[in-house]
Amino acid sequence: MKKMLIAHSPDADDIFMYYAVKFGWVTQPDVAFDNIPLDIETLNVEALAGTYDITAISFALYPHIRDEYALLRTAVSFGEGYGPKLIKRKGEKLKRRFKVALSGRYTTNAMLFRIAYPDARIVYMNFLEIEDAVKNGTVDAGVLIHESILTFDDTLEVERELWDVWQALAGPDLPLPLGGMAIRRSLPLTSAIAYEQTLTDAVRVARERKSELCELLLENNLVRIDAPTLDRYLELYANDDSVELSPLQYQAIDKLYELGFKHGFYDAPIRAEEYTIPREYLDFRHS
Repeated sequence: MKKMLIAHSPDADDIFMYYAVKFGWVTQPDVAFDNIPLDIETLNVEALAGTYDITAISFALYPHIRDEYALLRTAVSFGEGYGPKLIKRKGEKLKRRFKVALSGRYTTNAMLFRIAYPDARIVYMNFLEIEDAVKNGTVDAGVLIHESILTFDDTLEVERELWDVWQALAGPDLPLPLGGMAIRRSLPLTSAIAYEQTLTDAVRVARERKSELCELLLENNLVRIDAPTLDRYLELYANDDSVELSPLQYQAIDKLYELGFKHGFYDAPIRAEEYTIPREYLDFRHS
């Protein structure tokens, strides 16, 4: 039996979208899946190194790895009216060159922040450390991601929503691309297609059995938040639009890459759909 390792972040939406596989609700013949949870910037850096065959990534990273990895169409997280938050201590005014903590150089929020605040002094740290760094004055502000956007301390306040930055840059009609998954191009194409289908089924089954799956995640201490917060958070980032990329989501990713190229983050603008797995190969092969 072939073993396949899935690398993903430890936040609740990635856990939720994968664990239908972990609990055996979705299987693939002759393949044993396992997982490794790593913070998002570690995943991005490991993707640059080509460490894992299948890995979660920030969408903003993908153009840097496009030659080695294809984009998967499933297990995607977008913001629609919400997203990462730039927070500061209550009542404090940020100066032009304020010191800010971001969750990683290759994250989507970091790219958008750097475009919007070119004079800020940036430090990068694990996303779990950012809130405390703002509270204790290590930094003037920080961009919160994952569950912390719902649970941050009441001594802090939102300076700006990254959703508003996105709208200012991309226009009002596109969702904000945050996290996706990538698969190594060197894998056999038929295997890659099968892996994508398994992971797609896992997200679909997770949504169909949401209550049951959430109960198991909470009972096994696999998430860092309570039941009401988990329910709210999953409706933001692991919802029905996470099952498979839609035409509108492709447009949003393309806009992200257009902006990244315009502002010097990428060497070329790319179209996301051209970098997905060619599933039509199976039809061609069978014909």
